[in-house]
This record gives sequence, C-alpha cells and structure tokens, in this order.
Amino acid sequence: MEQRDEELIARLIDKDPRLKRLVEEHRELDLSVEEFDKRPYLTTEEAMEKKRLKKLKLAKKDQIQAILSSYQKESADHGD
Repeated sequence: MEQRDEELIARLIDKDPRLKRLVEEHRELDLSVEEFDKRPYLTTEEAMEKKRLKKLKLAKKDQIQAILSSYQKESADHGD
C-alpha cells in the first residue's frame, strides 16, 4: 500500500472497527504466506494453500482500499 494509504489507515483504524478487522486479517494472511515463502519446497497441497491465502489477502486489500476510497471521497465532498 502507498504511504498515503498507510497514514489514512493509522488515522482511521481506531474509529472504524471493520477497517481494523480487515487490516488485522490482511496482516495475518501476510504472515501465513511468508511462512510458506520460507520453505525451500512446497507440496502440491501447500502450494494450493499458499495460492488460496494470497487470493484471500488480495480480497482483504481490495476491501480495505474500498473503505479508504469512501473516506477519501467523503472528505473531498466535505472540503476537508
């Protein structure tokens, strides 16, 4: 994510429980994917699980981006 997005998340995370949950879930998925990346070899099942986790992680990122976009639009509409 861009630094601007990270700054917006830092400002909003305590005010928006849904955003906080999505960010936490995204970080957990990221850690899980990193664990697979540390292994020199993956079984077929592990490779499929890694791919599934990456898709979930991307979906969480998309949801986070949608929330941030709505806050940015709201802020622009109010002239903040």
